[in-house]
Amino acid sequence: MKVKTLLDLFIHDLSDVYSAEKQITRALPKMIRAASEPELKEAFQQHLEETQGQIERLDQLVDAHDDVRIIRMKCHALEGLVEEAQELIEATESGPVRDAGLIGAAQKVEHYEISTYGTLIALAIKLQLSEAESLLKATLDEEKETDHKLTAIAERQ
Repeated sequence: MKVKTLLDLFIHDLSDVYSAEKQITRALPKMIRAASEPELKEAFQQHLEETQGQIERLDQLVDAHDDVRIIRMKCHALEGLVEEAQELIEATESGPVRDAGLIGAAQKVEHYEISTYGTLIALAIKLQLSEAESLLKATLDEEKETDHKLTAIAERQ
């Protein structure tokens, strides 16, 4: 896709984060199985459910705006972060060290999403896509809350 306008950029970034969210739904079950701390498993499970809702929210955004669509693409950044998490799982034994690594891996993903959703919100405001702005803000708030929850779990370990 050639990116020539702010709307093109919005569609590109939206499609990228859509791919990221789909990849997260495939990675989180592996992280749930790899975690040993029940609280961490529960946090990952809750985030999996939220992520599924976030995908639905992105679909709502597209439905609400005739000129916005999702293009087929792969989020290479998230692909790399998922690969790093998988390598961590394979390199560590189940227990506190792996759990600490999983928290770090998950927070890398959260920070990527937080920055992406922040950019999308700024573009939505510029493009006067008010429905998109509110849907994206709801997801951004969830991503920030997940990041805070993971920090709290890490601090208690």
